[in-house]
Amino acid sequence: MHWYEKLNQYFPVEEMKSKEHMESLLREHPEIYHKDEGPKHVLMYVELEDFVFIDYLFVSKASRGEGLGHKLIDKLKRKGKPIILEVEPIDYEDSDSEKRLKFYKREGFEHATSIGYSRRSLATNELNALEILYWSPTNESEQKIFEAMKKTYMMIHTYKDKEFYGRSYQPVEEVLTKRDNHDDLLEDI
Repeated sequence: MHWYEKLNQYFPVEEMKSKEHMESLLREHPEIYHKDEGPKHVLMYVELEDFVFIDYLFVSKASRGEGLGHKLIDKLKRKGKPIILEVEPIDYEDSDSEKRLKFYKREGFEHATSIGYSRRSLATNELNALEILYWSPTNESEQKIFEAMKKTYMMIHTYKDKEFYGRSYQPVEEVLTKRDNHDDLLEDI
């Protein structure tokens, strides 16, 4: 199965970039947008000078529990930069959502409780709220994570959005916000 189809079958439509969008990033920005693919996984990530952003991480159900996800995260950790990703809050109708959060907690990720992230899907027109998780070898502040997310949103998520989707995503100021007193998603897991 093609790498895009693996991702498309696993991730919700409102979180997926189009195949053209991702292939364009790989082709036009190979210095920052990367694909690590194997028979049992697909990892799409952005690497900039001061952080790594995991765009998509898929490990096949058949190979879960074999340590493959840990190996992929460990490979990124060895770069010595903060690692950032977006994740859905727990959905009790989707057993994978809690398993994902437990996995990232085991890997040492923290919840950026001061960052709000909500964008309208161009595919469904629904508002999609996600949470930001991060791992840092140097105890980065959530402010630095916030700035890195803004950069990712503008460079990657909205890259040629009008060309690929016929309209633009919301401006970064509407999507990423600072917030107070938000519960830690990973606390009770």
